Amino acid sequence: MLDDNQITAASKILSEHWRAGTKLGALDAAIRPRDRAEGYAVQAALEKTSREKLFGWKIAATSTAGQKHINVAGPLAGRILAETVIADGGTASMAGNEMRVGEPEFCFRMARDLPPRATPYSVQEVLDAVATLHPAIEIPDSRFADFTAAGEAQLIADNACAHLFVLGPATSADWRAMDLVEERPTITLRGERTIGHGKNVLGDPRVALAWCANELRGLGLTLRAGEVVTTGTCHPPLPIAAGDAFAADFGVLGKVSVKFG
Repeated sequence: MLDDNQITAASKILSEHWRAGTKLGALDAAIRPRDRAEGYAVQAALEKTSREKLFGWKIAATSTAGQKHINVAGPLAGRILAETVIADGGTASMAGNEMRVGEPEFCFRMARDLPPRATPYSVQEVLDAVATLHPAIEIPDSRFADFTAAGEAQLIADNACAHLFVLGPATSADWRAMDLVEERPTITLRGERTIGHGKNVLGDPRVALAWCANELRGLGLTLRAGEVVTTGTCHPPLPIAAGDAFAADFGVLGKVSVKFG
């Protein structure tokens, strides 16, 4: 296992590249995480670079398309730092963004803590701890020049490719009575419309949410009241460029949009 000094060194390098908008090939072998646990240890140190309370969590690679996009076999959890959140309808900078994709997502805000325990949380237990559902847009990126070659452990250390995030308003619809699997949000980008599908999110956005709660449980972490969990893209990642406007219409669940500058 990497020691505290190695973990700190790795997180410092990744944080510096994120803030500068620059890329690296790979972490030096001496400080490179070798498994998921070491990756999450480096990621946890990244959180300490933020002066603000943790905004929430993201899940990378909940869809087959997302897994292919970053070349991993399954989901990864990452932290959403408060300073990465863009206001709904605001402008996200494309500076230093080499991944250049936008992702429409179902996002949940928690009403109460889900602390670590010996047994996994059921989907219903996790849903019972939710306060609100929101439409959202994630704008991922990686600190690695070739993120498809970085591997699972380094991508987890890289905060699961977290970069910028847009949270839409809480829905007023009775989302608990809806089948989120069959929700099909409409994404408008450069005058073209495409349709997402709730089933792309690990089969069900609610299952993805429970996966995140249990991933944190396994790490000895609490999913806290007030934090959000954005559950992964419901459409294959959509290419974006400066000057674009990205709008996601989730029907009765609401809308969310962002411009790119």
